[in-house]
Amino acid sequence: MGHAGMAATVVRYLRSVGSAAPGSAAEPSALPRADLRAVGEDERAPVGPAEFRAVLGNFASGVTVVTAPAAEGEDGPAGFACQSFASLSLDPPLVTFMVARTSTTWPRIARAGVFCVNILGAGQGELCRQFAVSGTDKFAGVGHRPAPVTGSPQLDGVPAWIDCRIHAVHTGGDHLIVVGRVLALGAAGEDGPLLFHKGRFGRLSDT
Repeated sequence: MGHAGMAATVVRYLRSVGSAAPGSAAEPSALPRADLRAVGEDERAPVGPAEFRAVLGNFASGVTVVTAPAAEGEDGPAGFACQSFASLSLDPPLVTFMVARTSTTWPRIARAGVFCVNILGAGQGELCRQFAVSGTDKFAGVGHRPAPVTGSPQLDGVPAWIDCRIHAVHTGGDHLIVVGRVLALGAAGEDGPLLFHKGRFGRLSDT
């Protein structure tokens, strides 16, 4: 299946779970809308959101920017800062990232059918912040080139990048779990990773 076919499949999926792309016509739901609640209406949630974030914030993660080329009819590329990224499989080579179902950037990536994961280096905290803000031109002043297979923006100066096409999309509560088939990848330098821990950026230290 080509990029256009994969994009159409993903958009149909989004429509089926109630996340249709902006401006698209409504279609009959092919699948039941996923239930975002983990407890019944009369049940108390086992943990509150604040406690959940505080405890899970103890887990340090790397930081990435996921980008996609402009789909047909769009003015420019799409991208967002993402810390919920991981490798998934060696054979076939798969990676995954999680994105909120309310994201306004995700439908644009879905329409493109492809994406590039840009792994940020220790000194790229400001770049991450730029891509974390909605309603702005996230690519303003940011150098980039087309990734070799999909044409997704490969940001200048990142230590590593992974060029992918969308392989599968699964529901995960209030997020979507996006699986990408790796088509190309590379590491450009020795810069250490940008880390996110307890709401702050950090970096690896030898001491």
